[in-house]
Amino acid sequence: MAAPALDSAPVLCTPDTPATHRWDDGPPARPPVSDEQLRLTYEIERTVRELQAGRWTRIALQFPDTLLADGPRVYEQLRRALTRARPGQAATPEAAPARLFLLADSSYGACCVDEVAAEHVAADVVVHYGRACLSPPARLPVVHVFTAPPLDGDAVLAAFRHTYPDKHAKVLLMADTPYSHHVAALASRLRQEGYLDAHPTDVVHNPASPLPNRTVPPAADTTDALREYALFHISDPPPSLLLTLSSRVASMHIYPTSPADATPPTVSLANAAPTLRRRYALITSLSTNPVFGILVNTLSVKNYMHMVAHVQHQIARAGKKSYTFVVGKVNAAKVANFSEVGGWVVIGCWESSLIESSEFWRPMITPWELGIALQADDERVWTGNWEADFQTVLDADRSQGEADRTMDRDPCHEAAHQNDEFHAHGNRQDNYDSEDESLPPEFDLRTGRYVSHARPMRAAHTAQSLSSSTTSLESYALAKRDAGHVAAVGGVVSPGAEFLRSQRTWQGLGSDYHQTEERQISSGRNSQHAAKMEQGRSGIAKGYVVGEQESRH
Repeated sequence: MAAPALDSAPVLCTPDTPATHRWDDGPPARPPVSDEQLRLTYEIERTVRELQAGRWTRIALQFPDTLLADGPRVYEQLRRALTRARPGQAATPEAAPARLFLLADSSYGACCVDEVAAEHVAADVVVHYGRACLSPPARLPVVHVFTAPPLDGDAVLAAFRHTYPDKHAKVLLMADTPYSHHVAALASRLRQEGYLDAHPTDVVHNPASPLPNRTVPPAADTTDALREYALFHISDPPPSLLLTLSSRVASMHIYPTSPADATPPTVSLANAAPTLRRRYALITSLSTNPVFGILVNTLSVKNYMHMVAHVQHQIARAGKKSYTFVVGKVNAAKVANFSEVGGWVVIGCWESSLIESSEFWRPMITPWELGIALQADDERVWTGNWEADFQTVLDADRSQGEADRTMDRDPCHEAAHQNDEFHAHGNRQDNYDSEDESLPPEFDLRTGRYVSHARPMRAAHTAQSLSSSTTSLESYALAKRDAGHVAAVGGVVSPGAEFLRSQRTWQGLGSDYHQTEERQISSGRNSQHAAKMEQGRSGIAKGYVVGEQESRH
């Protein structure tokens, strides 16, 4: 049946009907485990000891979606353990040492500590459950509980024997954080079988270590010595860890832990070369991009503000424009709203900064990759190394800054610089050509086409310099006008505002109506009214307010 035609424009308002949401239509629940297994898996005793030692009174429990079904039971066991009477004291509700809060949703990635949600309940500490990136938090103390999923030790041992038949092979044993408690037992069994050069790794909270968040044997404390070791990794590593380790060890074999089925898992040799080639293609595609978006994807990682300032300074120093956005969980629809942005720099934890997806309209790169993209074509060298940690990027920039300052203090270098400045100032009145015209041309390495707007902020700076010096050039009848004119907001050049003015076909709610009305007036037809706007619902789910009416329960 055909839909009936509308006599008037629809009302742009949410319907005046109560909306409900059912939480029982999610994925099926896991089979319940016993209380004793739950106590062991979530390390209730250790958690209670650390909470009591810290004397924290407001405790936030953060669960990922895959473990949220166990949240109420873990909450109840912790509450009973924390309210248990001390020796010589009565167990009363008033004597409860702490209050517990269950965080049911994370503002950012599940591997990061959600300090934003914890501060909503004024928490003193966060207990983070499940796998973690172990990035240093910004404000709150954290108790990590990786949980302890089961692992078939005999199957892992058989897979290791098949992968490394030579018992004198130098192998590092590493596992994802939930399986890290199995590494010591595996290393002990391997030593009994004669694998004396199989070294287990312990978990440390240091993403900048040679093996991120892991220890290394004393004999492999240098980069060259570490390349002599192979790596046996239990569970699939995240892409950022795979790229980081690809250039630091001789080889990397992965023992999968999911999906769990009856067939024995097959160990695979990790190959990061295709991913590295794809990342390098994304980097080179942004070498002539004029506008970058800085996507802040965390508020809980230490030094994230320093990294934002570092990225902004890098982009401005290259003569390009940047816009900063703060988002929660990143998806393609959010970033597609800003079509003037040619590439995004993601500032999150060292794992979530790498986004590998073809759904995004523009390339998504990390702060370390941005440094390579902003280099000149004759300076950019791809060595295959890959870095993800904030501190490593900041330290490298600090070292480069110290080297530049040392060169500036060199008398010969300073004299040459002053000579260049003298010639530049002396010829300024005799040469009206812009600085951009004297620079070598820039070409897109993918298409080979000339790009004239790769550095909009440098062109704007040149235009301001020329406009400020026109008063001293009254003897000339003609003056060159800047060809790279862009819109300004508050006296500051804004490529985004220029894009909105000249290239966007839709500029906001109501803009399309004004364009239609202008076309109707120019054609001699009567103007028609647009859709009627009315106030929609507001408030919270238990009591909406519709327009000016009272709350509805």
